[in-house]
Amino acid sequence: MAQSRDGGNPFAEPSELDNPFQDPAVIQHRPSRQYATLDVYNPFETREPPPAYEPPAPAPLPPPSAPSLQPSRKLSPTEPKNYGSYSTQDISMEIPQEFQKTVSTMYYLWMCSTLALLLNFLACLASFCVETNNGAGFGLSILWVLLFTPCSFVCWYRPMYKAFRSDSSFNFFVFFFIFFVQDVLFVLQAIGIPGWGFSGWISALVVPKGNTAVSVLMLLVALLFTGIAVLGIVMLKRIHSLYRRTGASFQKAQQEFAAGVFSNPAVRTAAANAAAGAAENAFRAP
Repeated sequence: MAQSRDGGNPFAEPSELDNPFQDPAVIQHRPSRQYATLDVYNPFETREPPPAYEPPAPAPLPPPSAPSLQPSRKLSPTEPKNYGSYSTQDISMEIPQEFQKTVSTMYYLWMCSTLALLLNFLACLASFCVETNNGAGFGLSILWVLLFTPCSFVCWYRPMYKAFRSDSSFNFFVFFFIFFVQDVLFVLQAIGIPGWGFSGWISALVVPKGNTAVSVLMLLVALLFTGIAVLGIVMLKRIHSLYRRTGASFQKAQQEFAAGVFSNPAVRTAAANAAAGAAENAFRAP
């Protein structure tokens, strides 16, 4: 077989090109940048990845309205159910601002009265150690600590707290009645009648004889009782003036008492049983 001229393609026709790679059908399939093949892939060429999908930012919510610094007064005669907090930590949250100072002062008065009773117990104990015939006063001082400390908190401080918290006329009346009696006891404590268990002025000047330390301790207790009695009288007058400005009245107190009594399930049950018993007896009567 004769070879083509100049070492060309032996199968080419004379009219065809000597280089088979110059064929147009081959040229159009050559790799290019637009045609991705392994020949044009460069692993060392860094390409930036497409940006990650980010959801559109939500529309900003309207700012919440700032809470009022002054709690609103509850004019409803119904009493709140939370009775577990009556210290100074809750006063700024539950008591109206114009009454917070008064309620805080009454709380400190209760604490001072409790401290005075404890010191009175120690003074009576010291007096009993000096003169053994003061045993009755020492025994009563123990009773006053155990009795007056919880009773004063429950009977006059808690009604006063609830009265200012809920504008309750009924609790105001309970407070005035009980705290008036408490002020009388404060005065008796300051007087210090011998044998009553109070280290007041009379007991401090008469009972201990020739013992300066006991006399000084009892005089300090008498001075503390006097300050508590004066402060108690002043606070009673102050709270009464505040009570008159709140619009409370005896009729409102009666309405609150009636609403509280009839809203009690035990009272309603007892009233229903009494009514049923009365009706049954009426039908049985000849």
